[in-house]
Amino acid sequence: QQQLVESGGGLGQAGGSLRLSCAALRRTFSYYTMAWFRQAPGKERQFVAAISKSGSSTNYGDSVKGRFTISRDNAKATVALQMNSLKPEDTAVYYCAATQLLGVSGLERNYDFWGQGTQVTVSS
Repeated sequence: QQQLVESGGGLGQAGGSLRLSCAALRRTFSYYTMAWFRQAPGKERQFVAAISKSGSSTNYGDSVKGRFTISRDNAKATVALQMNSLKPEDTAVYYCAATQLLGVSGLERNYDFWGQGTQVTVSS
């Protein structure tokens, strides 16, 4: 079992920036591919970004390409999501997720471990 805790959510302005962080509570962090998903009211859970175990490969959802950046620090057992050029449609609960599978999958069903989520609200 891998336990994940998100932080950094809150209120942002359109055009501004926020940075989310996810801390893993197990020392085997480098064994996991990490990802971020989000879910807005009235919408299905949406893939945001994923990063490989070594950090050498990334994958982004079309709606955030060029605006968001995922990164990881295996020594600190953390994964971050830097969100720039925020839009009101970025408003959602953001979830950190982990899987032992290789690659940078954007499929929700491939992820086994999930954080509790953190709310991001972007005002216009």
